[in-house]
Amino acid sequence: MRLRPHHLLCTQGYSGRGYSSSFVENMTVITTILRGTENTPVEIVFSTDDICSECPQMLGTDLCRDNPKVKRFDSKMIEYFGLEERTYMYKDIVKKINSAMTIAIMEDICNECSWYPISACKKNILGKNI
Repeated sequence: MRLRPHHLLCTQGYSGRGYSSSFVENMTVITTILRGTENTPVEIVFSTDDICSECPQMLGTDLCRDNPKVKRFDSKMIEYFGLEERTYMYKDIVKKINSAMTIAIMEDICNECSWYPISACKKNILGKNI
């Protein structure tokens, strides 16, 4: 499975809503796999990924309707957590990210996201730290 850096957060905060029915269907399949009992390998890519593939905002490879904003989300994830384009085990990398995540870091990364105020990101990632 291919994920762009900021989708390591989105897959944790996803709660069944999205841009379109095909997006929701795809995101539900992806999050079900990633949240399952196995530690699934994910290839981190600095471009469009398996979640983007069903997003109506995607205009083409590495091109989103909100490209500058999406690239900022990814850049901040790379900067804060030292992510590289390579394969990680999903549960291991989210555990590492979540243990280092603070409210200030999350606000810096996610404050421009339209889903952030209505998703389960803060609760699922920061847990008791909010």
